Amino acid sequence: MAGKEVVAAGFIVFRCLSSEIQYLLLQTSYGRHHWSPPKGHVDPGESEFETALRETTEEAGLQKSHLEIIDNFKKTLHYPVKGKSKRVVYWLAKMKDPEMSVTLSDEHIDFKWLKLDEANKLITQFKDLQTVLDETDEFLQSKYSNL
Repeated sequence: MAGKEVVAAGFIVFRCLSSEIQYLLLQTSYGRHHWSPPKGHVDPGESEFETALRETTEEAGLQKSHLEIIDNFKKTLHYPVKGKSKRVVYWLAKMKDPEMSVTLSDEHIDFKWLKLDEANKLITQFKDLQTVLDETDEFLQSKYSNL
C-alpha cells in the first residue's frame, strides 16, 4: 500500500460581488491551520466529481443547487504527503447567490472570501495552488469580461 496514490477532490468556489471575483478559502482546525478551497478524500465507489460535491457540502454547507458548475474547467495538482503521492482535482463553481452564508464543519475554524492577491497571500506555502488560482482568475477574467 505504500505506493498507493492518495486522491482528493474539491471545488474552487467563487462569487462575483461589487464587480470583483472573490474566492472561498477555508482554514483547517487541524495541523498548521492552513487555508484551502473545500476538498477531501475520495471514498470507495465514489467518483472524484461526487467527492468534490460531497466535500463542498460537508465543509462549507454549499450544495450543488447553490452552485453554478463552470464547464470546461478542471485542474489537477500532484504533490507528496507523508511519503505518498497525492493527487487533488479541483472543479470550478460560481455561487448563485453571492450573499449566501457559508456553514463550516468541525474540520474548519474560519473561512474568507478573498480577491486573488489576498487569497494567494494566505496560501504562500502551496505554490502549486497559487498557480491554479492564478490560472482560474485568468480564465474567469476572460469569461466574465463584463466585471
